[in-house]
Amino acid sequence: MGAARGTAFLAKRDFYDVLGVERGSDEAGLKSAYRKLAMQFHPDRNPGDHEAEHRFKEINEAYDTLKDPQKRAAYDRFGHAAFENGGGARQGAHGFGPDFASSMSDMFEDIFGDFMGGGRRGGASRLRGSDLRYNLDITLEEAFAGRTVEIDVPTLVSCATCDGSGAKPGTGASTCRTCNGHGKIRAAQGFFTIERTCPACQGRGQTMDNPCTDCGGQGRRQENRKLSVDIPKGIEDGTRIRLANEGEAGLRGGPPGDLYIFVSLKPHDLFQRDGADLYARIPIAMTTAALGGEFEVPTLDGSRAKVKVAGGTQPGQRVRLKGKGMPVLRSKDVGDLYVQLEVETPQNLNRKQRELLEEFAKASTDTNSPTSEGFFSKLKHIFEA
Repeated sequence: MGAARGTAFLAKRDFYDVLGVERGSDEAGLKSAYRKLAMQFHPDRNPGDHEAEHRFKEINEAYDTLKDPQKRAAYDRFGHAAFENGGGARQGAHGFGPDFASSMSDMFEDIFGDFMGGGRRGGASRLRGSDLRYNLDITLEEAFAGRTVEIDVPTLVSCATCDGSGAKPGTGASTCRTCNGHGKIRAAQGFFTIERTCPACQGRGQTMDNPCTDCGGQGRRQENRKLSVDIPKGIEDGTRIRLANEGEAGLRGGPPGDLYIFVSLKPHDLFQRDGADLYARIPIAMTTAALGGEFEVPTLDGSRAKVKVAGGTQPGQRVRLKGKGMPVLRSKDVGDLYVQLEVETPQNLNRKQRELLEEFAKASTDTNSPTSEGFFSKLKHIFEA
């Protein structure tokens, strides 16, 4: 029984069959197949399953051999016989050696590299500057006409003394000896290889022999910058304006970030805005509503517009003034102004005014107030039913 098991164990499967790929498969195809199978048969997902453990080792051995161009060439020519004398491919099949840790590190870096910030990309000596946000409050008149505003932005700018390098003029940076310029160091922990930021250079890959005294080796310093911002006609509340490369300067000569300006419109005393249209609530006297008339309202272009009130106008009715609204952003179109008429009931009547209204009430008929008369007539029928 023992001999039979030994023979079966030594009769290895073809590495291409193990990974389920064709012999001409490229590196990406090999890696994709390996990742899928390794996750499927990983011991953590199959506790106590010895067959899964064996498959996992077999998959690792196959991938470790085929991912290396030299090992793959030898395998393609001589098969398993190329490694019968203790070559690197055989080691991974019977235990979890250094090659296994390297392969697993590659797999997890591929899976999580983008999420954790890009995987193995070398040192991070030139880091991009942070994006900045600036809240800008403007009036409705400014949104109507458009204008150029000056803003004062506190930010980090490139150090003029060291030209953003972080090094004292006349000196430079040297490769970090701890990480050899990679910005990261690796340490084997059990089955896995853990990669972390180099503590000596904080991930930059370089160390400053003589840091710039003006910026402390950062390559940038705090400063208030004055910028001109063009506010286009018709801009709406909540609009975001992006100024590329106007954010914080990058670390040690890295590219700058962007500046995002968030525009907010201040409340207006007369107008409310809805897209390109404006709305205004205007109180009128009861006599104007009853007899008709006209009045003027100011507009955002600085002129005044006439509003004609028809006789018998009811509270809440609207008058449309075409083309008196807001300009449409990046368009020749213009919105409208809607004037909502609020009829005001007379107050603080003197004796003569009261007598006149009482006389008017006596002379009134159902046709003078058809809506109210119809409503109360309907109520009467309801309660009498």
